[in-house]
Amino acid sequence: MSHDADKLIRQLSLVAFLMAERRPLTARDVKGNVEGYSEMSDEAFARRFYSDRAELTALGVPLHSQRDEFTGEELYTLRAEHYFLDRLELDDEELAALQTALYYLEGKFAYAEPLRLALQNLALGRPGFDEAPTGTAERVRVTAPDYSPELAGRLSKLESAISKQRTVKFSYWSPQRDRVSERTLNPYALRLDEGVWYVVGRDLGRDAIRTFRVSRIRSDIRFATRRERDFRVPAEFDVEAHRVPRPWQIGDETGRARVAVQGDTAWWVHRTLSDAGALDDGVFETSFARVEPLVGWILRQNGRALPLEPDELRDAVAAALRTLRERHTGDPPDLARERRTDRGRQQTERPVGPVAPERFGVLQALLAHLLAACGEERQTELDADELAERFRIPREELQDHLSLLNLVNFGGGCYTVYAEVDEETGRVRVDKELYGDVFRGPPKLTPLEARAIRLAIEYVGPTIAAEAHTPLERVRRKLEETFGQFELAQTPQPRVPTDEEKLVRVLSDGADKRRVVEIEYLKEGEEQPAVRVVEPYSFERELPVWRVHTWDQTAGGARTYRLDRMRSAKLTGEKFAPREGFDPHYLREPRIARVWHSPAIARWKVERGARALTDGAAVAELPYKTEEWLLSEVLADAGETVVLEPASLRRVVARRAGELARELGVSGRRRRAAEPA
Repeated sequence: MSHDADKLIRQLSLVAFLMAERRPLTARDVKGNVEGYSEMSDEAFARRFYSDRAELTALGVPLHSQRDEFTGEELYTLRAEHYFLDRLELDDEELAALQTALYYLEGKFAYAEPLRLALQNLALGRPGFDEAPTGTAERVRVTAPDYSPELAGRLSKLESAISKQRTVKFSYWSPQRDRVSERTLNPYALRLDEGVWYVVGRDLGRDAIRTFRVSRIRSDIRFATRRERDFRVPAEFDVEAHRVPRPWQIGDETGRARVAVQGDTAWWVHRTLSDAGALDDGVFETSFARVEPLVGWILRQNGRALPLEPDELRDAVAAALRTLRERHTGDPPDLARERRTDRGRQQTERPVGPVAPERFGVLQALLAHLLAACGEERQTELDADELAERFRIPREELQDHLSLLNLVNFGGGCYTVYAEVDEETGRVRVDKELYGDVFRGPPKLTPLEARAIRLAIEYVGPTIAAEAHTPLERVRRKLEETFGQFELAQTPQPRVPTDEEKLVRVLSDGADKRRVVEIEYLKEGEEQPAVRVVEPYSFERELPVWRVHTWDQTAGGARTYRLDRMRSAKLTGEKFAPREGFDPHYLREPRIARVWHSPAIARWKVERGARALTDGAAVAELPYKTEEWLLSEVLADAGETVVLEPASLRRVVARRAGELARELGVSGRRRRAAEPA
């Protein structure tokens, strides 16, 4: 049996022994009764027992210790009522809402497996967990551009290091320097910003708190030492102080900018940029560390944002528009060859394997499920395939998991359960042993499982609210009251997009009741929202953006709208019949534009799928639905992205760059000193 399997049996047996005895126990009691400890020397036992207690505490198992006032010995207790999950009064609709979240996050969410284990425990003994997805689940598609199985594996390792307070080492690629370096980190917290995962902690090589994008880790994450704990999180550390700032605010502040917001778009700037500056009488004032990213944001607005000051900003906007016009006039640039070494180098990196569910959590939940299935009887039978599917255990490994549970004991030959797969019948025979009822209830959620639910709510909160027909705060409050025992201080508070929640509620009601919805929508490139009458069909969540797929009666065709650009939505009294043949995923085959990225930005574009060239530039094929969207994307790169084809789009960009220079009043601005005359 492997070392990990031995440890799992020992830890579960320790939990069983402490709960069954229901009295304070000494370390000598533990060593003499719990299988796995008795054969150890006193020194080895002391080391293993300390390690197991620390790991169980990190997993949320509420072990308690106190010193005996007469003997001076340490006494250990684990009361069963503290081990089991408190009754969580979620009604059927609320539980269905959380199950809906799991349905459309699975395979796209780095915490999907802990989320599944959490819901497994929440639903233990209640019907409905395996019911078909709800209507909302069928109407919502979620994609996470930053997600990959490798990312999930890294997050799992970092979660473990954070809970155990262990220093880690890894190789990290910095796009700013375009090189990989070894980093040693005391990880304090994980955070999710705009759909991207970051780990925050003290970089020991630089002796400063730093934030690292998890997808840029280029190696296995390794513990730096063999100690049980390497550091303590400083009491003054606040994860909320480490939200990733806007691109132009990364670094030390070098100046402040004032940007006039054209037309009726102040509400949109206030909704999306309230954390980056202040809006007063149509003027957005923001600090900046580097002016270039702010130039990109201004140009992305395609005329709806006018740079006022400083002159440095106006000069940079003028220079970017000149570059855009020049690079889109005449023939496109000649391209260097594609670099093959980049791909080869990335493939030589040892990949991080996909994350497996927490084995301790799986075994806890599986044991509780087997005993609950027995009920008041001593025996029961279950379908092996259904059991494996329910716990996402490979069918061929089911017996291995059951064999581990069969070894969990209280000492003295008293076991919890005996379960075995009969391969001929495909059934699992379960015998509840004498002390089996000790584990009959669902265990408390681990901190990781609690965090998984909390993050899932942040991902899909508006849809949960719309599906359950109950305020999102009510669901969250119930969950957090149950999880309050866990140390979640360094889990970032979920950001509840109340505006989007209201919009999703209205649009979801429209889709449910087949009611037409009237929306106010600010299209890219336009200064004022337009009123549109739509038939809502389905939602798409491409982190961090929400979209709704509709049939637009105003335009007479299928249209998709971003909720962050939607000012309002209200149900009308008009009903609509579902359109035959309407495909809510009609945008899956967009048009393609071929673009070139200059060496100044190529490294970041390669990270998003572009192909590197031998001269440091990159090339990519961009799918696009409308010319307006592609134009905004090209403008945002301030001349460092050039359309190669189609040729018609090159002319559109060149013409629009000239128009913007005149509209923004920068056509006569002087050239920057770094440019040739």
